[in-house]
Amino acid sequence: MTNTFDHVAVLGTGVIGASWASLFLAKGYHVNAYDPAPDSEPATRSYIETAWKQLQELGQVSVDFDPKRLRFFDTPEDTVKGVQFIQENVPEKLPIKTELYSRIETSIAPEAVIATSASGLLIKDLQKGFRNPSRFLLGHPFNPPHLIPLVELLGNDLTDEEAITFAKGFYESCGKVTIRVHKEVPAHVANRLQAAVWREAIYLATEGVASVEDIDKAMTAGPGLRWSVMGPHMLFGLGSGGGGMSTFCARYGDSFHRWWDSLGSVQLNPETIEILVEGLKSEEKGRNFADLAQERDRKLIAVLKALDDASE
Repeated sequence: MTNTFDHVAVLGTGVIGASWASLFLAKGYHVNAYDPAPDSEPATRSYIETAWKQLQELGQVSVDFDPKRLRFFDTPEDTVKGVQFIQENVPEKLPIKTELYSRIETSIAPEAVIATSASGLLIKDLQKGFRNPSRFLLGHPFNPPHLIPLVELLGNDLTDEEAITFAKGFYESCGKVTIRVHKEVPAHVANRLQAAVWREAIYLATEGVASVEDIDKAMTAGPGLRWSVMGPHMLFGLGSGGGGMSTFCARYGDSFHRWWDSLGSVQLNPETIEILVEGLKSEEKGRNFADLAQERDRKLIAVLKALDDASE
């Protein structure tokens, strides 16, 4: 995709929005930004300074750093004027999002595409904020968007297919990996996968099968490591020894049925939360939020660089 525009908008510059802004700036775009929080601009600029260095390390920076290419506006209406792509990241509350959409709709260029980062809300509900929702779609990232490649794309019968094609091309030109969600379900695809894993991880902790820390170790030193290079279907196909998925299912199907039947069902009630809080406190070993976030990002960058080297 060859873009013929150079301005994009970011509505909401919390953690997700600031990360998107970092990526768009690194790819050479001018970014119009809006967030009503009083400290949003200095917080966003501080975030971008850190993210920019990370993107440079990954070779994802196409231009020299120029803080003037990020411009904050006082209203969302002014923010979206004249741009071709809008990434919305305001709080995950349906009334907040639909009110924003109704405010900006008359200010958006007819050909512009607006994508929401919403992780749990449904497109069919969000569309009610527009009189004409044809250029609106889901463009759901994984946190932090400037590092994690995935973007989930979703529209429905009210969505212009050209808008989804445009968004796919735009995201991929920014180095993202897109997937198409064909049927709307709560939490889309990736969040449902991680929710299923977390539910069982919580069950194992509450049943005393293993500590919170050891359950996390089991993931990072086991399946999580494999899942960073291939998905579960491909990996289980390889587990057939060359016979393919039908062989794998014939060989291990009964075992999986027993495992699935024994999986737990949990609720985040006070007792469960207390187990998780105390378990995580032990795993943190005194490290604060900033230290842990930096460790996460440093390791993510190392993994991404290694994967890029391995694909060459």
